[in-house]
Amino acid sequence: MNRMRQGAIGLRRLGRFELWGWLAAFYLGVSCLTRLVLIGAALHSRELEWAAILPVMARGFMYDVATALYLFAPLALYLALLPDRVLRMPLHRPLLALFTALSVFGLIYLGVVEYFFFDEFDARFNFIAVQYLIYPHEVFVNIWDSYPVGRVLILAGLATAGLMWRFRAVLARTVAARDPLPVRLAFALTLAALLAIVHLGLNITTGRQSANRVANELALNGIYSFFNAAINSELDYPQYYLTLSDDEADERLRQVIAPQARYLPGGEHLERHVQGSGAPRMLHVVVLLQESLGAEFVGAYGDQRGLTPNLDRIARQSLMFDNAYATGTRTVRGMEAVSASFPPVPGESLVKRPHNEGLFNWSTVMASNGYSPTFIYGGYGTFDNMNHFFESNGYRVIDRTDMDEPNFENIWGVSDEDLFRNALRVFDEQHARGEKIFSVVMSTSNHKPFTYPPGVPGVPEQGGGREAGVRYADYAIGKFFEAARTRPWYDNALFVIVADHGARVYGREDIPVPTYEIPLLVYSPRHVAPGHVKTLTSQIDIAPTVLGLLGFSYDSAFFGIDVLHEAQPNRVIPLNHNRDVALFDGHYLVELGFRKTAAAFEYDRRTRTQRPTPIDGERLKDAIAVFQEGYELYREHLYVLAQ
Repeated sequence: MNRMRQGAIGLRRLGRFELWGWLAAFYLGVSCLTRLVLIGAALHSRELEWAAILPVMARGFMYDVATALYLFAPLALYLALLPDRVLRMPLHRPLLALFTALSVFGLIYLGVVEYFFFDEFDARFNFIAVQYLIYPHEVFVNIWDSYPVGRVLILAGLATAGLMWRFRAVLARTVAARDPLPVRLAFALTLAALLAIVHLGLNITTGRQSANRVANELALNGIYSFFNAAINSELDYPQYYLTLSDDEADERLRQVIAPQARYLPGGEHLERHVQGSGAPRMLHVVVLLQESLGAEFVGAYGDQRGLTPNLDRIARQSLMFDNAYATGTRTVRGMEAVSASFPPVPGESLVKRPHNEGLFNWSTVMASNGYSPTFIYGGYGTFDNMNHFFESNGYRVIDRTDMDEPNFENIWGVSDEDLFRNALRVFDEQHARGEKIFSVVMSTSNHKPFTYPPGVPGVPEQGGGREAGVRYADYAIGKFFEAARTRPWYDNALFVIVADHGARVYGREDIPVPTYEIPLLVYSPRHVAPGHVKTLTSQIDIAPTVLGLLGFSYDSAFFGIDVLHEAQPNRVIPLNHNRDVALFDGHYLVELGFRKTAAAFEYDRRTRTQRPTPIDGERLKDAIAVFQEGYELYREHLYVLAQ
């Protein structure tokens, strides 16, 4: 209590800057309390050890102080330059009070929001938070439906009202202070010098001193992390990541991806000819891209909860890929990988990047073989730039705006049943016109706020959580196939069922491998024999593998391969989480980090654990080649076939 009283007396000595001091101190208190709550959650989930608490708090305080300096620098400058006569104008004190109240309310509210964000993503505010703010309607309504926002707002308001009673004296002293201009300028210049030191000496990786990803996230400050992600959303790969010479990267890329390929004359990168086996089979192709359906939920992949009876039944008649992985942890990463067979370079996905038109992708090959590609999405395709990406790369887009009178919808779009019903309508129309069907169908229902149509066995209309989401996704898939079997085009169709990504990021590692395990089924009872594929498979391999099953010959620029016909012993696949990227061979993970760092890990699939291991120089160069070349191909708009 005495220390608090002494601190209050110390803040009074700041004169006109006392309000600045109180707000900065309040922010430090909120940040420390938020971090303690998040530490408690991490201890409960066993993602953090007790011994890590003090280092996390110490590193975190460093980021909190830096953020406070940045956050309240405008207020300090304002108070320094404001003339005394303006400061003491009758209307000025209420304006300062309003600013203070909004600041206090916002800081309290952000502290609570950070808890919910961490609970969902095991991370401080990052690229996902930045990207979500681009689409405020969908995101804010989703947050309102998924979390107790109303209660949080009321509690934050009550806390703000109580604190403003305490701040009334501070505001009075701030307005009454008579600090000379030279004193005010000296204070502002001192803060500016501190900010310069912070800017030069602290960055997003400074506090990253633990092998535990969760500990590093807890040490960060949410606001600092958010603005860092916003500033660096379009990362310049050569500036922030390890690189090779262009010639070495080109040559090594070919050896990593397809060492036995017939590369095209004049091609500089992966342009190669793929020779089909036998006569091509012109089957209809439907890709069901399933929201958040990690392998951990699917009975055919070992889950014992009985959440997916329809998928399990389909799996018994499918070519089932037992060792399949997503490239990332967001839908746009899954779309990028499945549709364009492209690695997840750091920063934004291809789907959201500017100048992403006319890329070589799955529809390029299908259209050249007489197919009519479609992308069908139950939500509004303006979200995450989906419509523009698919429309600009050879697909006809059907989204929520084309779906009249759905039986059920929430903020993300129509229910999966409505989505599949509309997809069947599109396929029927295509078949009636004599078109060959190739479609990517993206679901939305297995997502917060987890609300569903009434009357689905075992699925509450709301509040059932992730398990209810999986049950409903499986139910809708079962209904889809039940209806599809009555269509005249069904017997000549090939279906791909795959997740866009897993449910969420679990684990202490920067790239926790089990998070990326997904189901991948190829179902075509009349044309593809059931069985199991043990080969390490990525989402980037789906397009070339299906094209191989169809027997197509084509010129390719894909980063993925036909794992049924081209698989090599040293197969590697790309993974991404936030700013980190990696190549994985099923056991060894070599990781490239922000600001030209690197690390390596051994993964034990039996125990689902990974441990640090020495970096293999050649494997490190392989990883650099894949991501460096991926970035260059996008930047120079070279992910096309050489003419």
